[in-house]
Amino acid sequence: MINVLTEDIDFKLKNINKIKSWIKHCVNEFKINRISINLIFCSDKYLYEINKKYLNHDTLTDIITFDYSEKNLISGDLLISIERVEENAKEFSNSFEAELLRVIIHGVLHLLSYNDKTENEKREMREKENIYIDIYKNKMNSGKE
Repeated sequence: MINVLTEDIDFKLKNINKIKSWIKHCVNEFKINRISINLIFCSDKYLYEINKKYLNHDTLTDIITFDYSEKNLISGDLLISIERVEENAKEFSNSFEAELLRVIIHGVLHLLSYNDKTENEKREMREKENIYIDIYKNKMNSGKE
């Protein structure tokens, strides 16, 4: 199950069914078919407070992933700041949708045990993000899924 929630903002996720199908497709490639993910969209302020309270980070971020996964179950909360996604899209000359997809799959990859602390991990994470974004653009938009 993939739930889409908002915390302190009014945000409506476009292409919700395609995005849910895409996440399931990506997770299924890891031979995991039990999914319990909450996509929680919020403001910078809300995510900043979560970042300080639970991670002791005094910074803005676009996503925080809380992982509750167990064997054969991918489970977690992906808290996503829509304001950060908008700013990052502008900064990297990306569309809002493309940046949002990148942030979502980034969180999903964390649930699948990928990390991004070292340069090698960051590179591997970015490569996986690109692969799955290409799947969304190609397969999910062709009506095959």
